[in-house]
Amino acid sequence: MSWRHGDLLWLLTLVPVVIGLLVLRWRLRARATARFGDPATVAVLVAGRAAPWRAARAILWILAFAFFLLAMAGPQYGSRTRWLRQRGTDVVIALDFSKSMLAQDVRPSRIDRAKAELMRFLDELQGDRVGVVAFAGETMEFPMTIDHGAVGLFLRDMGPYDMPVGGTAIGRALIASQRLLERAERPADRAEDAEREEERGRVVVLLTDGEDHEGDPLEAADELADAGIQVYAVGIGSRSGEPVPTYSNDGTWTGYLRDEQGQVVTTAFTEEGEETLREVARRTDGHFVRARDGGVGLEEVRRRIRRLKQGERQSRQVTVHEDRYALALLPAFFLLLLEALLPEAFIGRKRRKKRPPAKKKPFVKRTGDA
Repeated sequence: MSWRHGDLLWLLTLVPVVIGLLVLRWRLRARATARFGDPATVAVLVAGRAAPWRAARAILWILAFAFFLLAMAGPQYGSRTRWLRQRGTDVVIALDFSKSMLAQDVRPSRIDRAKAELMRFLDELQGDRVGVVAFAGETMEFPMTIDHGAVGLFLRDMGPYDMPVGGTAIGRALIASQRLLERAERPADRAEDAEREEERGRVVVLLTDGEDHEGDPLEAADELADAGIQVYAVGIGSRSGEPVPTYSNDGTWTGYLRDEQGQVVTTAFTEEGEETLREVARRTDGHFVRARDGGVGLEEVRRRIRRLKQGERQSRQVTVHEDRYALALLPAFFLLLLEALLPEAFIGRKRRKKRPPAKKKPFVKRTGDA
């Protein structure tokens, strides 16, 4: 015997509490009756015997409540094995939209090159669900969909100046990607649904220049690894410092980003950033790719996901536990039905002893004096 939701068994402690409340109610009723008048007098005035029936209804209700709590915990008894085949892949594209992605060490810029290669990458994902997490200091999400054209429009229309908060938070982007994948999962709580449900590979493609200003990407990677999500990290940028261009609202170049002292701000894909992305990929059983030769390295990611999809055609044997919640829910239903059918009290006429008929007195005619 096992339980699907064993953490709900603590609710059984409410049964003694309910019993105590019913006992307290019975005592308060008895006290109120005693204040009303003499118990023998009250018994004569009340038609029927209510106490035994009320006790019976209370017992039935408590038993039904206990069975209902057991059903909520999801009892499981017995198991069977089946072959589970994986089909399709859920992919979340986590793209860095911080202002450092405007640097032009990758032509025409880091962000534009990444978008261009992502358009070709989407063509490789036919039939797969794709979502987007655009991140800087905060994240913006596009839900999972098989409409890759809509995903492409979202990516083309987004830019670093559309992000509400600047900076880069890789750890926050990874957690947002995990939640996006989890929300896209189809429910398979019932055994027959689990029979039809097919597991899907779950992948996060992370494209960033590695400059993480807050959060803990490695801690987030551990959470994704526990959830069985692979991260393919792509590091974009050069080792040398590259100035960050600035633009006006109409897209006109206005110079370079400067700090408070008026110095030009530069960005580089550092060894520390590369080591962090490598460790994120390693902990999630994914892969790290360094952008080279004027690209962002998505070709290598495409090849690896293609091999992953080929491996998903292989089946594996899993054990499915049989849900037996009906064994507890049906008794609860019938006990409540029986409790509703019982009367509040047994009402019947009291039998009276028959008295013998009274003897008629003889009629004597009285005559008066004449």
